[in-house]
Amino acid sequence: MTHPVWPLFDLRVTTPRLELRYVDDELALALAELAARGVHDRDFMPFTVAWTDVEPPQLEVNTMQYYWRCRAEWSPTSWNLNLAVVVDGTVVGTTGAMAHDFATVGGFETGSWLGREFHGRGIGTEMRLATLQLMFAGFDARAATTGAFADNGPSLGVTAKLGYTPNGGTDRARRGTAARSLHFHMPRAHWEEHLRRDDIELHGTEACRALFGAR
Repeated sequence: MTHPVWPLFDLRVTTPRLELRYVDDELALALAELAARGVHDRDFMPFTVAWTDVEPPQLEVNTMQYYWRCRAEWSPTSWNLNLAVVVDGTVVGTTGAMAHDFATVGGFETGSWLGREFHGRGIGTEMRLATLQLMFAGFDARAATTGAFADNGPSLGVTAKLGYTPNGGTDRARRGTAARSLHFHMPRAHWEEHLRRDDIELHGTEACRALFGAR
């Protein structure tokens, strides 16, 4: 059923293996509870902002507030799209895209995390492919970027598998020390030639185009 005011609530991506759904309050709660059970080993931090170092129940509160804030601050010139990753009816993680001046630049950056209990199953690759399909096919993006710390092997493995081009790096503060963050770029032509799939279905994109500033 089409939402009359906020069509993002109807935005979905389906693949043979998983589904991406725009994060509403119910999914935000499921993600908050999943994060509280663990996203990564305690001795490793994959994020620039160490949000997972916060103890429950404040972690769940912060997670809910983050999703509300992204929704409230959305504009066609600056947006942060959050999608829950659902496998066989279970929320396993989240993926998303963010952009500034998308109508002019046409580029977006991806980010994601999986609950620790769902690592190592190949879900990360499939959800990245679904996110790329949404942005390139659904909203006519021209380029994708992503990044990860140099010691984040799983994330870098997905990026390498999909054929991103290395694009330098930056030293970032992480838990009070400097760590190298690596950057990667993918032009639309690479996605069109190597990654576009006909078994990934997009739902609700047309009603959302103005919210993204899509051409």
